[in-house]
Amino acid sequence: MKRKYFLLVGFTLIPVAFVTWWLMTRPAPSVNSPVAEHSKPAITLPKNPHLEQLFAEYSQRIDTLMMTSGTPGAALAVVKDSSIVYLRAMGLRSSDMTDSVNMNTVFRIASVSKCFASFLTGILVEDSLLSWDDRVVKYLPGFSLKSPEQTQRLTLRHVLSHTVGLPYHTYTNLVEEGDDLPDMLTHLKDVNMASDVGTQYSYQNVAYSLVGEVIQAATGKPYNTWMKERVFTPLNMQHASITYADLMADGNIARPHKLNHGKWVPARITNTYYNVAPAGGVNASITDMAKWMLALLGNREQVISRKTLATLFSPAVKAPSKNRNYGRMHKLSDSYYGLGWRVLYYPDDTLIYHGGFVNGYRSEVAVNVKDRIAICILANAPGELADNGIPLFFNLFKTQRDSILRWDDRQRKLLLDSLNR
Repeated sequence: MKRKYFLLVGFTLIPVAFVTWWLMTRPAPSVNSPVAEHSKPAITLPKNPHLEQLFAEYSQRIDTLMMTSGTPGAALAVVKDSSIVYLRAMGLRSSDMTDSVNMNTVFRIASVSKCFASFLTGILVEDSLLSWDDRVVKYLPGFSLKSPEQTQRLTLRHVLSHTVGLPYHTYTNLVEEGDDLPDMLTHLKDVNMASDVGTQYSYQNVAYSLVGEVIQAATGKPYNTWMKERVFTPLNMQHASITYADLMADGNIARPHKLNHGKWVPARITNTYYNVAPAGGVNASITDMAKWMLALLGNREQVISRKTLATLFSPAVKAPSKNRNYGRMHKLSDSYYGLGWRVLYYPDDTLIYHGGFVNGYRSEVAVNVKDRIAICILANAPGELADNGIPLFFNLFKTQRDSILRWDDRQRKLLLDSLNR
């Protein structure tokens, strides 16, 4: 029997069309054009049978991970070229309820918020409102590290690459205690430097959130407002937000979970890490994340250019891979941190990646720029599903890669030939 390609919603099967834009390399439409998104008609290509086979096997394997990990609820998305080719919602919003996770269920995405912070900064750099190498003290003259010399050297590029020179996770304990960001930033002047600015990777939440303070000082407009106006709204991320109040006002949210005697039980949704919004404050559904991933693949140049994305994805400092499963996937050649992203090098491939954990929520996003494919997993509990779901996908993709890409190239050639007749 011929296999069919499905969208899975709470274990309900719904057929989905595999839609691809007629020309992947078309010039970006003018940002000022009211019909920019619709300036070229979309053409439905035949479904890629090799991709269908991949997703059929992946769904089975994800089912197994969901069961063995006991994850209460999760959602997954895969974007290829310029299309959302896989969406899946699984399980329950809360283990003590019967409400299923659906495509618009909102999760906290935790440290994947850092990717959004660099994404927004890149947009403002394109607008010439900021520069990557602007010194922080240009906009925040009262800010100080313990070393006056290192304070003067600190730039936005250092902030977004975790090369501020502070000890690992400086004042993250105060973030979890709910301290205000301005107070925490003020106390950074009391912390002994671990290294010179720009020389070593050291992951931060408080210092990373300097980017939000710089954006407000440089533009006169709050970081949260910019995020809504330049990212969420133009990408049509209808359920995305960046505050605790917005999350709690949404009627369709996933509850976080914690282990209690070997069983996942619902946990209280806290307001921690919203005080460092650039580092951990974004809320989003899997549909929102899929739309954002389309932009990460360079399909929304009226929002952000491919040149800027290349800057975000370029290695800035050597950094260890956070999730060891990515090293087990294939042997890592090297790993770095770019601007808001981890950059993982394999012998024959590169993966752009970030993960997040906060308050019982887990998130994972990975982008393969060369093959123009990206994947996201959101879960309302930590564990094997979130840890292994993306490495599993790319392991399967590697076995089908040549067949998938050959089929796509053949269909694209046939389409171009027909258009040129």
